[in-house]
Amino acid sequence: MNGAKLRARLAAGEAISMFTPHHTHSGLSARLVELGADAVFVDCEHGTWSFEDVREVGQIVRGAGGAAIVRPQSHERPLIIRYLNAGADGIMVPMISNADEARAVVDAVRYAIPADHEKRLVIAMIETVDAIEELDEIVKVEGIDVFFIGPGDLSQDMGYPPAPPFGDPRPDIVMDKVAVAVDKIRAAGKIPGTLATLDEIPHWRSNGVQFFYVHSDPFLRRGLAAVKSALA
Repeated sequence: MNGAKLRARLAAGEAISMFTPHHTHSGLSARLVELGADAVFVDCEHGTWSFEDVREVGQIVRGAGGAAIVRPQSHERPLIIRYLNAGADGIMVPMISNADEARAVVDAVRYAIPADHEKRLVIAMIETVDAIEELDEIVKVEGIDVFFIGPGDLSQDMGYPPAPPFGDPRPDIVMDKVAVAVDKIRAAGKIPGTLATLDEIPHWRSNGVQFFYVHSDPFLRRGLAAVKSALA
């Protein structure tokens, strides 16, 4: 499983890019890896991927040299177990609120695949103000590889839309809270991750973020806008 390869690169201080294809399509997922993505985000919280889709895309993405990171719709134990058994290279679990929930995720991973849990990447998503307040305890949990700050859900938790208008930055108050979380994670000697635009990546990289979730739609938007402009 290529989750172990990602962990080794993170341990060496490298940055990892994970792109979402936004569509349930193994060919598009593999193409993203061929074009340079380290991992593909298989979003089963907001997407329509089935368990068989997870198995298929994992096999094809690994064949292209990448990894398939699956987000279940919750941190329920049976879902984590099934997605890992279906072949996910990593599990990215939403809405981790406290250390007990983080420990439960690690326990589920090790129960699901006791012989090769070290081959899978384990990511805990921190998505609320309360969870950030609990981070000092959450980051003490062993077995979590990346502590990922989700700015979209954090924005909603703070009373803002999950995404600003295309091309606009998120509110400073939200980004300041993300920075607080990143600092806590780094102070504990752990690896932070977050969602970032192309413009935001240099800032977060210079602040120690190593795991980047990137939407593919902005690249398509800009490319299509350039084509339209050329045609006009």
